[in-house]
Amino acid sequence: MIEVTLLGCGGMMPMKNRWLTSCYLLCNGHAVLIDCGEGTQIALKNTTCKAKKIDMICITHFHADHISGLPGFLLSMGNEGREEKITIAGPRGIERIVKSLTVIASGLPFEIDFIEVEDHKAISAAGMEITPFRLRHGLECFGYSFYLPRSGKFDPEKARANDVPQCIWSKLQKNEETELDGRIFTPDMVLGESRKGVKLTYCTDTRPCKSISSSAAGSDLFICEGLYYEQDKIERAVKTGHMLFSEAARLALESDVKEMWLTHYSPAVKDPELGLAAAREIFPDSYCGYDGKKTILYYPED
Repeated sequence: MIEVTLLGCGGMMPMKNRWLTSCYLLCNGHAVLIDCGEGTQIALKNTTCKAKKIDMICITHFHADHISGLPGFLLSMGNEGREEKITIAGPRGIERIVKSLTVIASGLPFEIDFIEVEDHKAISAAGMEITPFRLRHGLECFGYSFYLPRSGKFDPEKARANDVPQCIWSKLQKNEETELDGRIFTPDMVLGESRKGVKLTYCTDTRPCKSISSSAAGSDLFICEGLYYEQDKIERAVKTGHMLFSEAARLALESDVKEMWLTHYSPAVKDPELGLAAAREIFPDSYCGYDGKKTILYYPED
């Protein structure tokens, strides 16, 4: 399962009742954070999410409302006793940008590894396959699809046919390769075909583009930006590289996702619920994100 928590849903600047866009994914006891704008560490403390569980931070792009919270966030992690290294992934130049920001956060007691993401080149963290995909914004920007794979069912007949000793069946069921009496036993010797896993797709700061619908295809949850909901804001959305609620809904429909959450609202959008009808006319399973909104994505029933 993947536990999903929106830490903030605002774009451009934090507001009294809305932190900047960020999302926390917990899987297998480890977590991934998507974006870290100003105030993210406070938004996280308003939830049950734990910073110490974060193995990777995925940055979508280098606009301040998505990355300027990193120095304080990393300092807080260090002050709370973190010593394990953390990986920060993002567009080209991620190491240079983060090192520039952390000039004011020197002496961190943990190492930082960096990954420059590439279009559709998968990386992994917390047991999830993470696939970046390019978006259409004013500068290089990526969305991310997260997939939690699921192994096949245990097949005792297959295990016996492969002469697998019963004493190691449980280890192989847990995908643990095992050696016994000089022989290597692998999980595929006792498991059937892989089953459908869990998929989440997250994108923000973009105009609609084909890469979104293809990358989000079949997602259990699609979290997508909607800077404005009023149709008369379309020219501004185009100019700034953003979307309306209705455009996000069309992408959700094209992608055949189960559910969509809107996020990254303009400060001018005081109550996103007022614009939800425009999205639901196109994609009925549309919902407004809000700070602290949470769900758990489970494997589908067999």
